[in-house]
Amino acid sequence: MGGPNARVIKQEYEVVAIPRALLLGTSEELFDFIAQRLISFIKLEGPEFQRGHNWNGHQIRELGLTISFPICQTSHNTGILIKWTEGFKIADGINDTVGTMAGGHYWNDDVMVGVILGTNTNACYVECNLPEDIQTKSGKMVIYMEWGRFWSSHLPRTYIDEQLDNESVNPGDRGFEKMTGAMYLGEIVRRVLARMAQEANLFGDSVPTKLKQPFILLTLEMSKMHADESPDLRIVDKVLKDVFDIKRTELSERRIVHSVCDTVTMRAARLAAAFIVGILKKIGRDGWDATGVSSRLMALPRDSEHRARLELKRTVVAMDGILYEHYHRFRIYMQAAVYELLSEAAARKLVIELSKDGSGTGASILAACHSEFAPSYS
Repeated sequence: MGGPNARVIKQEYEVVAIPRALLLGTSEELFDFIAQRLISFIKLEGPEFQRGHNWNGHQIRELGLTISFPICQTSHNTGILIKWTEGFKIADGINDTVGTMAGGHYWNDDVMVGVILGTNTNACYVECNLPEDIQTKSGKMVIYMEWGRFWSSHLPRTYIDEQLDNESVNPGDRGFEKMTGAMYLGEIVRRVLARMAQEANLFGDSVPTKLKQPFILLTLEMSKMHADESPDLRIVDKVLKDVFDIKRTELSERRIVHSVCDTVTMRAARLAAAFIVGILKKIGRDGWDATGVSSRLMALPRDSEHRARLELKRTVVAMDGILYEHYHRFRIYMQAAVYELLSEAAARKLVIELSKDGSGTGASILAACHSEFAPSYS
């Protein structure tokens, strides 16, 4: 479950829109809704799925659940929710990033990083250098980062970011996500345009009424304007009419709107890229040695210990989320920035690939791995 949608999966998934009232209701109401939709989904299964273990006449199913909210995980199948985010404000109430990496790793052993770039943003990675007091059978551990909550004075935060944060349902929290998540990019653009309309008369002598309405501009509509390559920017014109009821604009004004979309998107994409490279640096896959020297610049004997240390393995970053999948320019900007920050050798060894609905696939795989029941095909 992530953002305003939930997915129920077998071989394909069904997107289920969560009613807005449930975002602000109780956890019981929310999960009752999901359970009912799951029941409806299961009823559509074909006869090939109607077998397995039964208890008192009822078929037993294994269920894998991913959520996009910070949790304290106490085991592979239990965890305590720390806080509702992404517009949820539940009165009482396995993370999708780990699911994405698990889903990707099922098909590709080189997957070392899982990243969500969608309504929210998060990441996890495989840590191979464990401290002596923390050991596992494989010698590895998945580190779940919750990077959406990251905050630093070095982040390029503006008055728009501060304003958005102060007026959000969770002020002071998830600062990085509010600069990069799809839930917020359209709203950042709207606030910039509203400020320009107020201080520079961007759309005439008065500020359009709908331009003052928070979250009226979805990132989907913003991406349409950003993708507009027509000479007169007619898609920008149409979105301004449809969303803000701005009937007439000059080409110069539409160019400014297009430029604002580009700037906001590029900032978000480059920030995401910097965080990805930070992970690669942490696990020794960025191609730079401790002194900042790139492995491509090293001309040492083949048996050199230093050369061996800098030789890189193939690394795959499994990506999921609507920003990476559907926002073409965001994806291009992010990929370009990642390769810009890596050494040439690391860039050649890095693969960034879409793991479509990898979080749900990974959840089902993990559920199967920890199943209490042996499969029966008789």
